[in-house]
Amino acid sequence: MKIICIGRNYIDHAKELNNPVPKSPLIFMKPSTALLTESKPFYHPDFSANIHYELEVVLKICKNGKAIREEFASAYYDQIGLGIDFTARDLQDLCKDKGHPWEIAKAFDHSAVVGDFKSKNTLDTSGIKFQLVKNGNIVQDGNTNDLIFKFDYLISFISHYFTLQTGDLIFTGTPAGVGKIAIGDHYEGMLEGEKMLECKIK
Repeated sequence: MKIICIGRNYIDHAKELNNPVPKSPLIFMKPSTALLTESKPFYHPDFSANIHYELEVVLKICKNGKAIREEFASAYYDQIGLGIDFTARDLQDLCKDKGHPWEIAKAFDHSAVVGDFKSKNTLDTSGIKFQLVKNGNIVQDGNTNDLIFKFDYLISFISHYFTLQTGDLIFTGTPAGVGKIAIGDHYEGMLEGEKMLECKIK
């Protein structure tokens, strides 16, 4: 199982971090050890003083595919959920300054929180509303209408480089509003008004 993530896929998020808007999808990956499910708590690691939350719509791949044409891409995922991409921003900034890969900032243990999934047939995939609630307050409010690179294009693009396999997860990008986590925080992810994800920071 692969966890494939897309960076800077919302214009406002790219701008809030002073990053250029990408011309093609920016891909990075997390190992299976990054996965955190079943509303288990996230234990704040000691190697970072500035871990950020990034709520994302997640696609679950339902069959194997390679070099998938965009017009057929919708047949390769059948479930949609929410995930939090935890990012050690201080480590990421150091890596970027040195031109190094981001793995220590993005792929550490339990950095990919994943909630429940629902059938894509129950959603209008052209415009899915989603929110992250932190300690009772909405901190991220996104809509997949605003994606730079849409679901089907992402699946086609990714599959030209990596064979997609059943069970793979694609984190499709985060909207503006990312911020620092703290021990004691309580996060809830809402998909079209329904709670699909929950995570406490310890």
